[in-house]
Amino acid sequence: MEIKKISKKKNNLYQILLSDNTSLSFYDDTIIKYNLLVNKTFDDKTLQEMLAFNNESAAYYKALSYIKAKLRTKKEIEDKLKKLGYTNNVVLATIKRLENQKYLNDDIYIKAYISDQVNLTLKGPKKISYELEKLGFASNVFNKYIESYGEYIWQEKVRKVINKKIKSNHNLSKRNLIIKIRTDLINLGYNLDMINQELSKVEIDDDESIIKKEILKASKKYSKKYSGKELEWKIKNYLYSKGFKDYEEGVKNFCR
Repeated sequence: MEIKKISKKKNNLYQILLSDNTSLSFYDDTIIKYNLLVNKTFDDKTLQEMLAFNNESAAYYKALSYIKAKLRTKKEIEDKLKKLGYTNNVVLATIKRLENQKYLNDDIYIKAYISDQVNLTLKGPKKISYELEKLGFASNVFNKYIESYGEYIWQEKVRKVINKKIKSNHNLSKRNLIIKIRTDLINLGYNLDMINQELSKVEIDDDESIIKKEILKASKKYSKKYSGKELEWKIKNYLYSKGFKDYEEGVKNFCR
């Protein structure tokens, strides 16, 4: 087999035209390793070796491009390359090459990931831990970094969520709002004791305007079928089911 023409392309690639008019794309790693700018002739066995080596180079450069977009874990690289169809041997070789060149470093990734989650999101320690486990890290590897953040940081984030939920509440009773806040914070990965401790520090009253709004909603729902005391009872029952208290006077005034 003989090379008829070599053309330099973009992204470390060369276009190779063989004597049988086969066209191949080789990375510069392959060109250099097999000295193809000088050695223009080779047998089929060497060609297969070059193709295998070039396939490894392709996996490496694809992984490198993936890393340059943002920091990646070994698991993310493995998943990406396997999805692209590379064999386990090629994937492992690529991972090893990236590690040797310091492109993959679990400690750097973990610290950067936790810092981003703490500073840019409202997530708590449990959710951050869960996400790191999904990325393939063991808890004994990342726990020390999460624990390095003082409790006051998590308390401040809990308070921020609580205040945000209270300010944006337009239709929930005090009881249901507290349930929702508690549920949302648990889903965000905060400890229940911390949640209850911070909730105990805030005053949440049933908003009179919310009760009026719910009375109107219930009235529209039931006034077509009921009136008088029966309507009043239906509205009260509706408000009770929504977790409201101290609605007696409002319902009576509305039903007069």
